[in-house]
Amino acid sequence: MVSRWPTSPRRRLTLAAAGIGALAVMVSAGAHAQRVDSVRREQRFWQFLSYPSMVVGGRVTPYWMADGSSFWYATGAPDSTALIRVNPARNGSAPLLDVARARRALASVLGHEPPYRGLPFEQVTWFARDQADNIWLRSTTDGRMEQLTTGGTPDFPWSIAVNSEEGESPSTALWSPDGLRLAVMKEDRGAVRRIPLVHWLKPLEEVEWRPYVKAGGPMAVAELYIVDLPAKRPVRVQVDVVDHYVVPAAWLPDGSELLFYRFRRDYQVLEVLAANPLTGAARLLLRETSPTFIKGIGSEPQWMQLLTLLPDGKRFLWHSERDGWGHLYLYGIDGGLIRRLTSGSFPVKEVEAIDAEGGWVYLTANGEPRVLDTHVYRVRLDGTGFARLTEAPGMHSPVFSPSRRFFVDTHSSLDRPPSVDLRAADGKLVRTLRRASIDSLAALGWNPPEPFVVKAADGSTDLFGVIVKPPGFDPARKYPVVEYIYGGPQLVNTPRTFTQGGSLQAFAQLGFVTLTLDARGTPERGKAFQDVVYKSFGRNEIPDHAAAIKQLGARFPFLDLGRVGIWGGSWGGYMTIRAMMLAPDVYHVGVARYPVVDLVDHWNLIEGYMGLPQEHPAEYEYGSSIRLAGNLRGKLLLTHGTSDVNATFSATMKMVDALTRAGKPYDLAVFPDETHSFSPGANRYWFDITKNYLIKHLRPEEDR
Repeated sequence: MVSRWPTSPRRRLTLAAAGIGALAVMVSAGAHAQRVDSVRREQRFWQFLSYPSMVVGGRVTPYWMADGSSFWYATGAPDSTALIRVNPARNGSAPLLDVARARRALASVLGHEPPYRGLPFEQVTWFARDQADNIWLRSTTDGRMEQLTTGGTPDFPWSIAVNSEEGESPSTALWSPDGLRLAVMKEDRGAVRRIPLVHWLKPLEEVEWRPYVKAGGPMAVAELYIVDLPAKRPVRVQVDVVDHYVVPAAWLPDGSELLFYRFRRDYQVLEVLAANPLTGAARLLLRETSPTFIKGIGSEPQWMQLLTLLPDGKRFLWHSERDGWGHLYLYGIDGGLIRRLTSGSFPVKEVEAIDAEGGWVYLTANGEPRVLDTHVYRVRLDGTGFARLTEAPGMHSPVFSPSRRFFVDTHSSLDRPPSVDLRAADGKLVRTLRRASIDSLAALGWNPPEPFVVKAADGSTDLFGVIVKPPGFDPARKYPVVEYIYGGPQLVNTPRTFTQGGSLQAFAQLGFVTLTLDARGTPERGKAFQDVVYKSFGRNEIPDHAAAIKQLGARFPFLDLGRVGIWGGSWGGYMTIRAMMLAPDVYHVGVARYPVVDLVDHWNLIEGYMGLPQEHPAEYEYGSSIRLAGNLRGKLLLTHGTSDVNATFSATMKMVDALTRAGKPYDLAVFPDETHSFSPGANRYWFDITKNYLIKHLRPEEDR
């Protein structure tokens, strides 16, 4: 039996009004909670964009001392820095100097901040720098400038052989061992076409014309010179440089010859030559060929590591992928092969140190126990004794002592914070120097990236990637997906250390599941894996990525494959556009940052992967995204700086024109006078609009 409380119409109206008021209070409270949560998410987004800064410690920069094994390193915050001295032979450490206290003491004596930047002091007499199309020397003792070369013009400038962004550096300019000669370049740009850079922010617009070699176009003719500093006399190296890249590599220890590379522009032929600094005569040491391309194209990080001289100057190590994997070969300075040093189905990455007296080569390589882990190894110069020296999974970055008796090993993995170990040359642990603290990450509810393996579009090749879940992850919910993509054939993009992947973490804070992976065509998986890109750039990458998204959706029910976004810059911008147009059923929202659009219209270093466009027009046509404009179905935001001379602003303008002609709506953000490296303010604004664009169109607050 149910008893009913009798009510009058007026009382019923009063109760109804009270209910509406309570509901309004509940709605208001819910809206307020949503606003608070949204603000908190945005705060975390900006925090995680500087993700490495939340990892405290776990870094040591060793400064080696006179005995070749002892070193000191700095620790602590800038206002409380201390220097710690370590003696590996005794396994001991002790404070060396309280930097803050020393600075205060010196400041009280001198009346101003001490005139130095830090320890140790470097004994450098001259800096070399490019200035006004010539090379100048600056004295480190009194700052005076001396002109080293003359006759340079904008169309035919001189430059130091390996320049730095700052324009001068004693460590990157290639000086002879006695400091009396310098390897320099003179580049004839007369036939190179120019591109206009419009400086929109001047009181009156100004146009700057910048040389830019497009695929298949005329190259600059780069002449190699060796300058005798006392006489200021340049000696030209006698070698054909038409349609070749010429790059200095190393001096022999006695300064008798300069070794240099000569790449044919298609990167299928590479030669190592030695030049006489007195006459400029050059002799051939080694010739490497490939039916596809030789490692060393453009910005591949290891390209300067192809050749490593032994201290005696009579032998050198050569890195080659001639058997399908990157391995080391020992050559005599006469160019004769002595022996192979390493072998196996894994790539050697870099030579880290050579102990000629002990007969050891120390190196880093991938493959044990996981294919993308990087460990420290050593092998004898006679080819025996190959052994791994480090154990912890992840990436290891060693710094060897001058004595070659010890090395400082910085290592971490996706879920293991950085540690720094001091090890003996045989790998034996001497002591752990530092361990990183991640207390601030833990306080934010940080989720470590989780590795995954999927199959490529061919159904058989394994691809590796990582996925990051948002804070407060609930497997019963449905989350939109945001993929970060690069896809260029010269870099591995998937994070492998603890401090990589800040953007993945940042976008995850907004309520997205984020991910990234490396498709076929990227390095460090062997020559066959990377050669998939040859004459096929733009053909296999998006099918691989789309196949991965579908497999992950089937594996993880919490992924909402009806809300998938993608973003990337440079080659990642190119891949973002192609993802939106080649797989519109998979990708619904894209943000392309300074993208490449048409390969034939791009920087000529694409020639190494595609051949010359005159010889392979169909392959270049397939790689163009302009022809795909009519396929766009989702939301696409194009962003570009107007002064970009890597992926030129004209690329985005041509994509805009193609979309307009196809009747496809798009969004556009232009950054006046910004280059391929955005300034801090422009970069922050870019992340802000990208964040808002993905939130607006993927709606992470919704649960489906």
